[in-house]
Amino acid sequence: MTTSTVAKKDTQKLQRAIVDGLEDVKAQDIVVFDTEHLSALFERVIIASGTSNRQTKALAASVRDAVREAGFPKPRVEGEANGEWIIVDCAQVVVHIMQPNFRQYYHLEELWGEKPVRLKLGAAKPVVAKAAASAAKEKAAPATLKRSNAAKKGVAEAFPSKAQVKKNEAAAAKKTAAKKAPARSSAAAPAKKTAAKTIVVPAAAKTVAKAAAKKVAAKKVAAKKPAARKA
Repeated sequence: MTTSTVAKKDTQKLQRAIVDGLEDVKAQDIVVFDTEHLSALFERVIIASGTSNRQTKALAASVRDAVREAGFPKPRVEGEANGEWIIVDCAQVVVHIMQPNFRQYYHLEELWGEKPVRLKLGAAKPVVAKAAASAAKEKAAPATLKRSNAAKKGVAEAFPSKAQVKKNEAAAAKKTAAKKAPARSSAAAPAKKTAAKTIVVPAAAKTVAKAAAKKVAAKKVAAKKPAARKA
């Protein structure tokens, strides 16, 4: 018997132990995916749902006990504190125990669901998650698709991207500049006239003052000359 065959049998044995542990605590929607072609770290991903924090914690404990009873090392558990999403790392197999809302939001089936595997020998052949999703979309009514597109548009408008925000700000700035431009030009014309007046008036006044000063000086010189002759 080759090493790969032994490893495969060990993986199947571990998988059965995990599924039994999940079923003992009434886990919902258990699915198993072959991930050998996607990751070199593990060979199987198992996803199951628990309806409450209490049940998810009980499911994780049941899986841990079942794995140890089957002769495998004690698995590592993460997320057991809050119980919303618990990961049980069993080396070749990784188990995700999630509450329904978390499972629906993250939808791990799209990430790992290319090759579904039977839970146990004799079980019904599972449907590929991606194929099932595409088939559901094809069967959707046109009205449903329109509502979906409208919802996506509403989300895009309510939560625009950074690029869209910058684009909107640039457009608003251009409109504001276009509105302010005529006002500035009309306000600049009176200012220019006033400036011209302030420049011309002082120049004329200076010229008149100089001319008057010259006349006064000339009169003074003319008045002094006869007095000098008499002396």
